[in-house]
Amino acid sequence: MNAEGLVEVVLPGKVEPEGLQVRHGDVPVPGSGQVVIRMEATGVSFAEQQMRRGRYYDQPAFPFVPGYDLVGTVLAAGAGVEPGLLGTRVAALVKVGGWASHVIVDAADVVGVPDGIDAAEAETLVLNGITAWQMLHRKARARAGQTIVVHGANGGVGSVLVQLARAMGVKVIGTASARHHDALRQRGVLPVDYRTEDVPARIRELAPGGVDAVFDHVGGRSAVDSWRLLAPGGTLVCYGSASTRDDEGSKQLPVLKLLGRVWLWNALPNRRHAYFYNVWAGRALSRTRFQARLRTDLTQVFGALQRGDITAQIAARLPLTHIAEALRLAESGTVAGKVVLEP
Repeated sequence: MNAEGLVEVVLPGKVEPEGLQVRHGDVPVPGSGQVVIRMEATGVSFAEQQMRRGRYYDQPAFPFVPGYDLVGTVLAAGAGVEPGLLGTRVAALVKVGGWASHVIVDAADVVGVPDGIDAAEAETLVLNGITAWQMLHRKARARAGQTIVVHGANGGVGSVLVQLARAMGVKVIGTASARHHDALRQRGVLPVDYRTEDVPARIRELAPGGVDAVFDHVGGRSAVDSWRLLAPGGTLVCYGSASTRDDEGSKQLPVLKLLGRVWLWNALPNRRHAYFYNVWAGRALSRTRFQARLRTDLTQVFGALQRGDITAQIAARLPLTHIAEALRLAESGTVAGKVVLEP
């Protein structure tokens, strides 16, 4: 097993993309209840963009190996692991550690990837797909005929979210820069240019009575505007603070401010609801329930891909060792979908 050799990307501190380090070593050996996944695809999410700036609210201390999710084949298994897992293709949500050729994961945390789905396509739907599915169905509880707003409708999460919503008969207003508007229109989305238009005013023109849900990854002022766009009974789902990516100071403060606003809005005597979505919520209380929900929801996402309800948006495929180029591309704001890293 060790003959293969481990290749991993290390984030040594707050560095430019070229400051990431490629390290070689021995392939790890799984412990009891663990598997080693030979990575076939991982990717660059917004979380890693924040991490390299020291801005992700609960990132580990430097140095560490980033990589929020991955897809690969189970190469080895420790004691107590179902033998049938060996040789199967699986997906895993890990938060850190995915930017490596071989990754140790608890066997209970992996989700099977159906036959016929390309590893890179599956990878675009692990973190992004789970986030989109759970926000749409478990938080907003969207229904056919409703109207929703998706900020960053061309992004990793946004692109999956709009497709899931359109497939179930939901009207979607999506914010994006003008270069992405034609692609959004082809998906049946009403586009709004966040760079040149007064976004709240334009959305009110499109939905004078308010909207049923807003999905906001921007945070800050955008979250306040999003709350005010809701119709009675509407739901705001915040899932990030992208507007503070390049700020200095405390990385926790933007999230704490957002949590405070959510608490305050929910305490008001109105029929609207607000949530701060975190994919890891509930894991500390019941890991078994968290794993079951993850497995159920990601299986639903893969099913939607197989049915053609959604397509996997791969912005680019690059080798793991070309991490600087991959990260700069993901951060450029010029691509749609996810930058995927392969061995």
